[in-house]
Amino acid sequence: MSLSPPTPPASEAGNDWKHQRERSSPAILKLMVWISLTFGRSISRLVLHGIAAYFTLFAPRARRASRAYLQRALGRPAGLSDLYRHVFSFASTIHDRIYLLNDRFDLFDIEIVGVEAVHAAQAQQPGALLVGAHLGSFEVLRAIARQPAGLQVAMLMYAENARQINATLHAINPAATADIVPLGQFDSMLIARDRLEQGCLVGLLADRSLGGDTTVDCDFLGQPAPFPLGPFRMAAMLRRPVFFMTSLYLGGNRYRVHFETLADFSATPAPIATPPSTPP
Repeated sequence: MSLSPPTPPASEAGNDWKHQRERSSPAILKLMVWISLTFGRSISRLVLHGIAAYFTLFAPRARRASRAYLQRALGRPAGLSDLYRHVFSFASTIHDRIYLLNDRFDLFDIEIVGVEAVHAAQAQQPGALLVGAHLGSFEVLRAIARQPAGLQVAMLMYAENARQINATLHAINPAATADIVPLGQFDSMLIARDRLEQGCLVGLLADRSLGGDTTVDCDFLGQPAPFPLGPFRMAAMLRRPVFFMTSLYLGGNRYRVHFETLADFSATPAPIATPPSTPP
């Protein structure tokens, strides 16, 4: 991955993802939750095929974005079947949140790769940062808490552009969402610091800027893409190791959780406070 020098903060126009409205309604979401919990995952996934087909055909903005991504990822023009599978994979990860938030990990085949490095870091110093991307399912990360040497996880999330679905999922199991720290509040970073001191892993999706962040251009699928530096600056200030984490959806009921060491700021010197100058 090639890097270029940091660029100035992104403009608000480049961050309109925060303001995109959900194409859903509380009634439909509640109906889907009821079908899922009443009839089970296999039956409710039949309904999911219809939902994915609807968005593939009648959501032109999502379809254009999907086609642009798939063309670069696949190295060829994306057909309608490719778009449908892409949308269905995304819908599957959203649907599976219903069961993951209910601690129904028994429904899934979850493989965890590389967690030994996280355990080793926790043995040296409590708390670590996990940076991920909008890829796969972040909720699968909670599966590591069920291991014999389970790890507690808190997630920093910007939830305003998915308020309806997050409210519906919160109603399923409020206790399961207690460790979600909303981004954009004045005390978000203070809460994250406290969770780290308690030995938690603090995860956040670091592939989108919230606006005002300095970014660095990285070569991504053959073209430069701006990635925010904020998460790494936060890790340096908090003097914590950073791991890349992704929970890839492999189809069916299979997920694979990957951990990769990115950086270790544990030995970073603490910032020295400069006293205010005395007025003349």
